[in-house]
Amino acid sequence: MTHVFELPERPAVPITGSNATFPVRRIFCVGRNYAAHAREMGKDPDREPPFFFAKFPDAAVPSGGAVPYPPETANYHYEAELVIAIGKEGAGISKTAALDLVFGYAVGLDMTRRDLQLEARDKGRPWDTGKNFAFSAPIAPIRPVEIGGHVSAGRIHLTVNGVTKQDADIADLIWDCAETIAYISRFERLLAGDLIYTGTPAGVGPVRPGDVIDVSIAGLESLSVTIGEMDPAFRT
Repeated sequence: MTHVFELPERPAVPITGSNATFPVRRIFCVGRNYAAHAREMGKDPDREPPFFFAKFPDAAVPSGGAVPYPPETANYHYEAELVIAIGKEGAGISKTAALDLVFGYAVGLDMTRRDLQLEARDKGRPWDTGKNFAFSAPIAPIRPVEIGGHVSAGRIHLTVNGVTKQDADIADLIWDCAETIAYISRFERLLAGDLIYTGTPAGVGPVRPGDVIDVSIAGLESLSVTIGEMDPAFRT
């Protein structure tokens, strides 16, 4: 069977210590998974059931390049996150079995059109325009579990132009990695190639073209992106 046109190649993420890459199938993002960030967003930080939203696979972009400033926003925010890379299929997984699905971990950014997100939230509408758009999920190379084990603690740190903006510990996650995987698997069958962005700590804020964002998590490869100019096609 032939297609009427050829689709672009599936996005893929480099793997630490390997020439192979990790093909991205889907991107799940967990919201408000650090108590301090929940408070700064005006929400109750108590341990309520987690919620998640999705991004297009091609929102994933590798570390080291430029991320264009997106259209239709005047409040473009960074959110540093630990990313779980799923390497095995699983549905309805228990917490005790959840980590068996993990291929590895990486540093990621959930870039957000905050003004559009908050407008949608206040009107009871989906967050898609605020969260799910091109170049909104930068990610560093994935470190396989077989190299460094699982991630349950360690400093997560973000700077903008060398100035610290986010500084916390993965141990502060309200729902840890195993709990997050188990919860999402109740709603969707997780498959190899899925990425789970686990939430961001307090300290989110805006960036402008020319700003350099650097993110690190203890034991993982760091992430660095530069905010570029908006695509001229979107300018009126």
